[in-house]
Amino acid sequence: VVKRQGHVRAMGFVATRILEAATIYVGMISLMSIVTLRRAGLGASALAVGHGLAAQYYWSFFFAQSFIPALNALLLGSLLYQSRLVPRALPVVGFIGAGLLVASWFATLFGLLGPVTPASALLAAPIALWEFALGIYLVFWGFKASATTAVT
Repeated sequence: VVKRQGHVRAMGFVATRILEAATIYVGMISLMSIVTLRRAGLGASALAVGHGLAAQYYWSFFFAQSFIPALNALLLGSLLYQSRLVPRALPVVGFIGAGLLVASWFATLFGLLGPVTPASALLAAPIALWEFALGIYLVFWGFKASATTAVT
């Protein structure tokens, strides 16, 4: 449905969702590798490798669950805002959430915020609200029928 509203942004949204899933998968694999090292009982010899895998997990989490959702919200939100497939308030929440999440991301990148702090959680709350509210809206009401047939 949204592909008809903006082909490039719709494909960009699909691409960022795939990138998000792949990055989460990389983080998961690094954690499972740490578990494997621990179970193997290699002790101090595996410590450096374990620290490297933990750093890989940290950075993959940092990008996959802190930055890429902001891109997703901007791409999908702009499609939904322009096409009026949902009430305009929903994409606006996504835009606000994306801006706050990017601000939190940069603050964490430059050491102004910790990666898991109450402040970073508060800044991430609007993007979570956006995703939850959009899902609930679409399950119960779906896209506006008049907007699905219009091509902008």
